[in-house]
Amino acid sequence: MGGVPAARQALGVLTFLASRPGPAGAAAIARELGLPRSTTYHLLAELQAADFVVHLPEEQAYGLGVAAFEIGSAYLRHDPLERLARPVLARLVQETGRTAQLGILQGAETVYLLKEQPANAVTIVTDVGVRLPAHLTASGRAMLAHVPAAHVRALLPQASGFTTRTGRGPASLKQLRAVLAVERRRGWSDEDGQVTDGLASVAAAVFDHGGRPVAAVALTFPGSVDVRTRDRLGPAVVAAADAVTARISGRRPA
Repeated sequence: MGGVPAARQALGVLTFLASRPGPAGAAAIARELGLPRSTTYHLLAELQAADFVVHLPEEQAYGLGVAAFEIGSAYLRHDPLERLARPVLARLVQETGRTAQLGILQGAETVYLLKEQPANAVTIVTDVGVRLPAHLTASGRAMLAHVPAAHVRALLPQASGFTTRTGRGPASLKQLRAVLAVERRRGWSDEDGQVTDGLASVAAAVFDHGGRPVAAVALTFPGSVDVRTRDRLGPAVVAAADAVTARISGRRPA
């Protein structure tokens, strides 16, 4: 095996193991990656020696090792999502003149990581570190629209979970699912006065390499903005979210 092909094959093994819910046998790895059995065992031995892969003899399978975990942890410590998203949000603010934010989903809440705003920005309740009910925010629903229905049900199993801030927004799982279906087909989510009276937002999801929603880009603006302007802001957040998706090597789901 040459240097570059060997590196590509080793990365292929790690990527395959990372994409699975559990360990995999050498035969399955070889079959999935189209590698000879002998090459697969050689790669696994080298990765195991470096602690990137661990062998589970009772299961006759291989899983990710502690070195892979350490690299993943280091990646998270460097705040890659925020760093890669910040210039995209700055451009979005420049193009639209509206406040832009990046949020993630933690449980049934939207947590905001970034905020970029124009000089004449309106005052909004959302800021870095603020948590809000995901079913009320455009950012939260943009992500919920792309997770399995069972996941949504697990996050909001009871009617008491559908809290309200202004008396607006989905009040039940049935209502939320109907809203999510519409927003999923359209490509972006919106809310008007559900978080703060007089303010509205549109948002679109950012996806990881597996097509899973990991964040959302949102724009917030006065609720008095006309429909034509809103229709332009929706595609704008989709384009920005797609740009962040590309920057983190993600992909939009089919």
